[in-house]
Amino acid sequence: MLNLAKGGLLNFTGLFYLWLCVVSSAWAFESTRPIEPSLLLLDSYAGQEEIQGWLLSEKLDGVRAYWDGKHLFSRQGKRFAVPDWFTENFPPFELDGELWLGRGQFEQTVSIVNQQQPHNGWQQLTYQIFEVPNQAGGLLQRLDVLKLYLQVFPAPYLHVIEQTTVNGREEVTSRLKEVVAAGGEGLVLRDPNTLYYAGRSARGLKVKEKQDAECMVQGYTEGEGKYQGQVGALVCEIVAGQFPELSGSQRILKIGSGLSDQERLEPPLKGSVVTFQYMGLTKNGLPRFPVYWRIRSDKSR
Repeated sequence: MLNLAKGGLLNFTGLFYLWLCVVSSAWAFESTRPIEPSLLLLDSYAGQEEIQGWLLSEKLDGVRAYWDGKHLFSRQGKRFAVPDWFTENFPPFELDGELWLGRGQFEQTVSIVNQQQPHNGWQQLTYQIFEVPNQAGGLLQRLDVLKLYLQVFPAPYLHVIEQTTVNGREEVTSRLKEVVAAGGEGLVLRDPNTLYYAGRSARGLKVKEKQDAECMVQGYTEGEGKYQGQVGALVCEIVAGQFPELSGSQRILKIGSGLSDQERLEPPLKGSVVTFQYMGLTKNGLPRFPVYWRIRSDKSR
């Protein structure tokens, strides 16, 4: 890894390296604008993986956001109506992270970022970075590109998520309990030596007490008993890329548990993507005990 800083000041080699990163990224994105960016996705941690020496961070319960060097987009390519002052001094190269308000405040975050015009509500948010796509080296080297840039061009709403080295599985279990007890969502484990990739890989894992996945609402079943005249369950199709061993009708789920009385009266619209939680898999590879969690309002058909 290059010694980009010395004695608290950037040396000539570091400045030249930074200039190359900035210029090359600016050229790369001058004429392109993503419709649906191809981004890193996490697999699920099973507890048997060999993760000693990997990097651990908190999995923030925010809204995924991709910075293409000029504009901020959702995971599905929707451009956020973000105020100019929020992105002031953002770098001219790619970033990947979460728009975050705080633990347990996902719905409030969604309400801020989904408005059609820039507004002062963005003052409550930060853009928490866990990846600098398409830079060279392992994860820490890629994140160092951004840290170096921020030494020269401070951006008050831009933060790099802390990464710590893991000693073993017991540490992961202990840390998960701490984060969940404090209202957090879970953890992320990543192999520090893996070069940047897009898509799903076992070199990046999410760690949660419950597993989760996403499905698209196709329809509804009629409620019975106390729910007569309301929605009994959502009929959903598992989103492509998840549970690839399932096919056809196996990818259709009925999810009734977890819906509030209000959601049974006004359920998620057809075509919307919702997140459900489950407890492991059946012997046939189906999600066990699926429970509705929330609508992914940044994702739709």
